[in-house]
Amino acid sequence: MSLDKFYYDNKLPKFFAIACIFWGAVGMLLGVIAAFQLAFPVLNFSEYFPHLAFGRLRPVHTNAVIFAFVGNGIFTGVYYAIPRLLKTPMWSKKLGNIHFWGWQFIIVCAAVSLLMGFTTGKEYAELEWPIDILITLIWVVFGINMFATIITRRERHLYVAIWFFIASWVTVAMLHIVNSFEIPVSFMKSYSWYAGVQDALVQWWYGHNAVAFFLTTPYLGLMYYFLPKAANRPVYSYRLSIVHFWSLIFLYIWAGPHHLLYTALPDWAQSLGTAFSIMLILPSWGGMLNGLFTLRGAWDKVREDPVLKFFVVAVTCYGMSTFEGPMLSLKNVNAISHYSDWTVAHVHIGALGWNGFLTFGMMYWLIPKLFKTKLYSVKLAATHFWIGTLGILLYAIPMYWSAFRSYFMMKAFTPEGQLQYTFIDIVQTVTPFYIIRAVGGTIFLIGVFIMIYNLIKTAKQGSFLATEEAEAPALEKEYRAPSNSIWHSFIERKPILLLVLSLVVVGIGGVIELVPTFLVKENIPTIASVKPYTPLELQGRDIYIREGCYNCHSQMIRPFRYEVKRYGEYSKAGEFVYDHPFQWGSKRTGPDLAREGINQPSVAWHFDHMMEPTLTSPGSVMPSYPSLYENDIDVASTNSKIHAMRKMGVPYPDGYEAEANNDLMKQAETIANELRTGKKVKIASNKEIIAMIAYLKRLGTDINLEKK
Repeated sequence: MSLDKFYYDNKLPKFFAIACIFWGAVGMLLGVIAAFQLAFPVLNFSEYFPHLAFGRLRPVHTNAVIFAFVGNGIFTGVYYAIPRLLKTPMWSKKLGNIHFWGWQFIIVCAAVSLLMGFTTGKEYAELEWPIDILITLIWVVFGINMFATIITRRERHLYVAIWFFIASWVTVAMLHIVNSFEIPVSFMKSYSWYAGVQDALVQWWYGHNAVAFFLTTPYLGLMYYFLPKAANRPVYSYRLSIVHFWSLIFLYIWAGPHHLLYTALPDWAQSLGTAFSIMLILPSWGGMLNGLFTLRGAWDKVREDPVLKFFVVAVTCYGMSTFEGPMLSLKNVNAISHYSDWTVAHVHIGALGWNGFLTFGMMYWLIPKLFKTKLYSVKLAATHFWIGTLGILLYAIPMYWSAFRSYFMMKAFTPEGQLQYTFIDIVQTVTPFYIIRAVGGTIFLIGVFIMIYNLIKTAKQGSFLATEEAEAPALEKEYRAPSNSIWHSFIERKPILLLVLSLVVVGIGGVIELVPTFLVKENIPTIASVKPYTPLELQGRDIYIREGCYNCHSQMIRPFRYEVKRYGEYSKAGEFVYDHPFQWGSKRTGPDLAREGINQPSVAWHFDHMMEPTLTSPGSVMPSYPSLYENDIDVASTNSKIHAMRKMGVPYPDGYEAEANNDLMKQAETIANELRTGKKVKIASNKEIIAMIAYLKRLGTDINLEKK
């Protein structure tokens, strides 16, 4: 049998590995800074650097870790593993280079735009429409190169890692496109096409499955390739990998509504999310066990090899997270965890343990291979392992403690039936936990810098292998499956069929959950008294989103006694029909604002609170916003904003664009006059603080509730 000679190109894996490590350090550093900002609000430096306040920095951190660190980690593994699994070089070096530089350009655009305040206000999908389009184009470039490589392969059957890469690619494409439907207002401003309850469902259908199909399934592909390679053992069970793959991608897509339990989302959708989340335990743990059992008979090597140590803890953290996630989907558990630091701990067990440690193990294994040498220091790698493990524990344990402490304080009543603690009492009692969390993050980051030093020294002592010679027989044209092959082997030989089946399997849950919510009117009962935002309130809402206030404040009161007593009447679905995007939030570092217009109608209070939060709320960890008192309202954008809202069904009168700014200035002048007469403060009516106050005073006033 003749053999074809060909060459693997190691340049792209090297480039993506360098980018992964660099952006990982940057993203984690931003996370440490943000953690210290929550403990010490003076570190926001709002007066001098308003672009670096927590509300803007936090989404830069999350996007950097998810799409820059993990994203480049995925591409490192894909560009290294796929050619070797298929015995062929990547189809196009040019497309690979476009993918690499395009992805890095997206990361830079994301960081700059978010720091400048250009955000859609949707978690993990904050990037504005021009960047969304660029992401789509680069993702298509990646897909073309990957599938062309698969089609021109020399290996008949597709290995399990490639199944996960294919499913991840097609599902991320679907999620990104559906969630990114928005109507542009200007070059870097848009409104989500969906509103209120519908927007919340689409967002968390996307948000949960961005975790599933960007942070989990492609990393399972990396696990199935690199863990057996590092252990020099075959995967424990081929049949288990089949069950793991198909059941995981089918069940995962349904679980998004568990992020919205006890909210205004219809109960049937919440129940579906809970049911499928519980079922997810089985395939998730099947994958974890398949990974750990692959190391059977190799535990002596695990004790000595830091690469395998990282892999074992990574897979264990995957198992922990995928057990905890379904448990958090139970309504009685979710009542404690939602809006609390428990969710933060849960997410970071996955991000630091699963994604972080698997990436570190992959780098420690891969870089010596690329540079034809041994790892510079096994001791330093082992030191990194123990430091990183300590960092994870110091990060997560205080967040669990904080969550339970704050929950019991939140729901505590006096014998007379009054709330025992104010929100500020709770903030002050959990601040020490924030300090310990920040220290844990710092320790984890120190481990990353140890790794960087170790890998640089490894590269310097070796010689980079730019192209690696290989040979394999051509793919035979006539193929007859062995008589003992199972049904799944047919799918493994048909990559396009695998792609289509993956899309169908993941699409079923999305269609069943989303379509009724949009088409069945009874799911979103309307409230006649709910009116569109005035032009000034709309501008204030956009400022609120720009400053990232949604990162710390929710606007969704759950039907619990302590929440209703603390914040006001629980939220109704019909209140949000004009909210593009929704602002229900996912974490309460500050109090819920759904009834802020009823609970705090004083313009003077809001004026002081935004200038210096501790003046009105001693002990607050909220940053100040002095820039709002200096910046003018962008009245030039009012007409296009009203026009965009009207195109999406918000019932502004025809031609109202021409009158909108007149109404804006009248309302602004009213608020400014109230400040001048009541507080004796001279403030121009065209300042952003006036719009922010107008928006906050509006919240919750539509359904004519009396103050609690």
